[in-house]
Amino acid sequence: MPDETSSLPVRTAGASAQGLPLVILRDCFALLVAGPSPLALDGTPVPGLPARLVALDELRDRLLAGSCSQATRDAAWAVVVRRSRARGGAWTVGAAGMALPALRAVAARLGGHSDLDTADVQAEILTGFLTALVTVRLDLPRIAVRLRWNAYRAGLDLLTQSLETPHPDPGLFHTRTVTHTQADGPHEVLADAVTDGVLTATEAAVVAATRLDDVPVAAWAARHATAPRTAYRLRDRAERRLLGYLTGPARTSRAPKAPDNEPPPRPQPPVATADSSPRPAPTFPVAGVTA
Repeated sequence: MPDETSSLPVRTAGASAQGLPLVILRDCFALLVAGPSPLALDGTPVPGLPARLVALDELRDRLLAGSCSQATRDAAWAVVVRRSRARGGAWTVGAAGMALPALRAVAARLGGHSDLDTADVQAEILTGFLTALVTVRLDLPRIAVRLRWNAYRAGLDLLTQSLETPHPDPGLFHTRTVTHTQADGPHEVLADAVTDGVLTATEAAVVAATRLDDVPVAAWAARHATAPRTAYRLRDRAERRLLGYLTGPARTSRAPKAPDNEPPPRPQPPVATADSSPRPAPTFPVAGVTA
């Protein structure tokens, strides 16, 4: 019969690292409840559940049934949440897997109202749910509803922030590049902004990765141990300054003047010609983070 302490299964080698968060959650949850020893909950102490071990996918279906009482839902969810807090790992994934239908509904409702990357929206929703697992009160009714609400609120906060933040014109880099430097590309524009003190290296890195290299903000945030909403705010603040930098006076007038005891700056490289080899795009290292 199912083992209540089944460990979190290892993802298969063919799993895609670029999968959507809720798709990855679905696959992990499916592994947890598969086979002869699925992750399960003893239903004996929970009123309304059979007096045996109940696999979490079966438990989810029972709790979603219209005939299930609110008391049974709350009692079962309280046990699952406590297991997640005490044991983490498989039980945290199991709790999120049980809530997957609700998380999908939240993602579908929020996803159609902005141009945010789907992966970023789902990651924020999942983060909101996992955060609530730690903080939700178990002595109040409708535990699952309150977990869902926290997931929705996290996604809505991200959506609201995106809608309220002015975004630079996608052609801005190209326009200012042609006007001011002719040879510079977007990466060189960011490098100049760092040199001129307009952006930090970290801010340039997130703009370059998510705007120029099509890396989802959630993926960048995960790589740098940052919450997606924090990464969005970092990028938004950087882009506001960058917008003013590119649409203001010529950048050459913003360069800081070197002290008298320092040698003059190196001359600018000549404008690239058709026979010139392209300059490699600069990188933006982040302090303390391995590339």
